[in-house]
Amino acid sequence: MSWTQELDELARRKEYSLRMGGVEKVQRQHDAGKLDIRQRVERLADGGSFVEVGGLAGSGEYDEQGRLVHVTPSNVIMGRAALGGKNVVVVGDDFTVRGGANDGAVGDKMIFAEQMAFDLRIPLVRLIDGTGGGGSVKNIEKMGHALLPKMKIWAYVARNLAQVPVVSLALGSVAGQGAARVAGSHYSVMVRDTSQLFIAGPPVVAKIGQKLGKNELGGSAIHTRNGVVDDEVESEDEAFLAARRFLSYLPASVYELAPRGDVPAGVPGQEWLRTAIPKDPRKVYKIRPILDTLFDPGSVFEIGRHWGKAIVGGLARVDGWPVLFAASNPYHYGGGWDRHTAEKFTRLVDLAETFHLPVVNLVDIAGFQIGLEAEKDGVMRAGVRALTAVSQSTVPWFSLIMRRAFGVAAGGHQNSSRFNFRYAWPSAQWGSLPIEGGLEVAYRSEIEAAADPEAKRAEIEARVRALTSPFRSAEAFVIEDIIDPACTRERLIEFANLAAPLRQPGQVATGYRP
Repeated sequence: MSWTQELDELARRKEYSLRMGGVEKVQRQHDAGKLDIRQRVERLADGGSFVEVGGLAGSGEYDEQGRLVHVTPSNVIMGRAALGGKNVVVVGDDFTVRGGANDGAVGDKMIFAEQMAFDLRIPLVRLIDGTGGGGSVKNIEKMGHALLPKMKIWAYVARNLAQVPVVSLALGSVAGQGAARVAGSHYSVMVRDTSQLFIAGPPVVAKIGQKLGKNELGGSAIHTRNGVVDDEVESEDEAFLAARRFLSYLPASVYELAPRGDVPAGVPGQEWLRTAIPKDPRKVYKIRPILDTLFDPGSVFEIGRHWGKAIVGGLARVDGWPVLFAASNPYHYGGGWDRHTAEKFTRLVDLAETFHLPVVNLVDIAGFQIGLEAEKDGVMRAGVRALTAVSQSTVPWFSLIMRRAFGVAAGGHQNSSRFNFRYAWPSAQWGSLPIEGGLEVAYRSEIEAAADPEAKRAEIEARVRALTSPFRSAEAFVIEDIIDPACTRERLIEFANLAAPLRQPGQVATGYRP
């Protein structure tokens, strides 16, 4: 007796799986400018590293004698792979099988992938192209009843956010639960023009009188500006590269520490930082060249470039050590925080806390945005959440006051209940509010009573401004140290090397807020 017949059936079933939704539907996927799921996995993972799990799952068709006629494979592909030598779990939607909607063992496979990443304590990469939820309306007729939404996968999604790095790449039209899985991650990416994200797609939205195309309703130009998705890229290959870069800064799980990378052989000249901040406080400057100078060459990985623009944030390395950074961006509302900026800052702080990354905070904050629109936008609620995230933070912080630090927003430049590294450049100034605005309130009667109100105002401003010198504050030990900007990287290197042994693996009490 031999097992030849069974082995032949195994090969036949594997062949059905590799066919995905069939030649025509695979070609339709390619004609739409998208890779199919197996091409995606092949391009994402290190060559030959993908080990598929559950590849035989699907819906079988049998003849009257019980012999296999055909198998429609499950529209979820999953397994283990390596990215840059790092073990990960990959799970992806196969849009060629019922448009990524519920089919075969899809629900169980998604949950299984989430559980596999959790129990193996390795990162999870989701390749999302469909709804990935309860299926289409056609399922009601097929099943004979309607399903009550219960999101049974979400308990697994939530616990993974507290334990392993999770990356979601939106690679096509994503709606419902699929959209929620994109947002429920530590880092998310959309491909410009070919991926969209909706609560409900254009056919459903048309029922409320809004006739919109896919990109008009949920393209990357919308969701990478409102903070639902972190970044947009030009191609799927760029999305795979972004996933690899993001994971390269992080540990496999919260139970490990992010490894040190290569120590750079050379760094850019630092002397120009002495003139990086304009003397005129009304002039702006570019923050990104400062970041490229202070951090290891080529190590700056920005997250959320198009939203929360009053800060530039992301991951970088200092002397090889991975850190999370947040830096004020005076080109957007003078660095004043709006609601999106506060939300972005909260997510960055949570990412650092979850994966034990030291924080580098470069500060030039004029305060929260003011005015009617800011009040309507609920800036203070989002700001308070950001301040709370800082106060709950336990990882080492390095704060540098580059220019302004005013108001409640500036109060969150570090956790004041713990020791932190804190420096100021000679260009720094701080207070409860900027002098320009505060003079009108504090000295209104004196200014109005003067024969020349403008001259009196200028006189008072000059007098008060002389007292706001950071050197006066240093005398009173309000600021620990004022440093030559050209020496900042030296201080950062000291910080990174002192902070590295202080990192403690394990789960944190606060968890991660997506």
